[in-house]
Amino acid sequence: MLRIGARAKINWTLDITGRRADGYHLMDMLMQSVTLADEITLEKTLDGEITLTTGGTPLLPADEHHLALRAARALQKAASCPLGARIHVEKHIPVGAGMGGGSSDAAGVLVGLNRLWETGLTRAELEDVGLTRGADVPFCIRGGLTRTRGIGEAMQGLPCGRCFPLVVIQPCGGLSTRDVFAAYHAQAVSFRPDNDAAQAALADGDLRALSPALGNVLQPVSEQMRPAIADAIADLRGWNGRLRGWFRWLRGWSGLVCQVSTRRWNVGFPTVHALFMRPGLRGSRSCCKFISCCRSASGPDGSGPRGG
Repeated sequence: MLRIGARAKINWTLDITGRRADGYHLMDMLMQSVTLADEITLEKTLDGEITLTTGGTPLLPADEHHLALRAARALQKAASCPLGARIHVEKHIPVGAGMGGGSSDAAGVLVGLNRLWETGLTRAELEDVGLTRGADVPFCIRGGLTRTRGIGEAMQGLPCGRCFPLVVIQPCGGLSTRDVFAAYHAQAVSFRPDNDAAQAALADGDLRALSPALGNVLQPVSEQMRPAIADAIADLRGWNGRLRGWFRWLRGWSGLVCQVSTRRWNVGFPTVHALFMRPGLRGSRSCCKFISCCRSASGPDGSGPRGG
């Protein structure tokens, strides 16, 4: 039996630079692993059957659409492996929040079964298999901080000068990645991130230079599809004044990943959690987690964290 910590990811930046003939969008983005993780338990079987059970919050159906199951079958086929597996995914990563919850589960299963089945695929080969299951899966296999281009396959590992504290808030129901990209229109984008400046600021650990360089071109579409996101951003900005600059950055998909000023890190987490979950913020606050980013390469492993 093998237990894998499948880490979530955040997008410091996300820009869309074009579109391929097959419809896939071309990206330029800075992604980083974070300490929040799902827990995957894998057990080898000899009958060739692959089964899946799920638990945790949110509880997802263990059906044919689950990326963990699809990834296992893709690896079994790619490696011509006669073995099977029992897979259990314990969820901690918010669903539909743009944090790669499904992709991280797929990555964890690929890395774990490659060990358990002794299929001997290299990381690059696992990333190729992962790309067939989703554009974020290769990154979730590699982990760390990367500048990622193309449809997710062209990754450049980067240094990170500081372990930034973060708060994740999901103020509404999740959004389908497919639906968000389908609704995207380049002409509606009024602001694009400065990837070069953000990359340099992350390398230097410079919070002041980082904040104005960040951005996500899918945020306007997300706000149109889930107005609660814009409401939450407005509310958080109002609370930020009361907390004396505790937050230095607000960006959203259906999950808001807010960077925290380390100067105010002494503010008690229980107090802040109570502020964000109270009725004074509009809408239903389904998630509020305190995490941090991972400075070094940190894809799925057997010693990863079990939640956040």
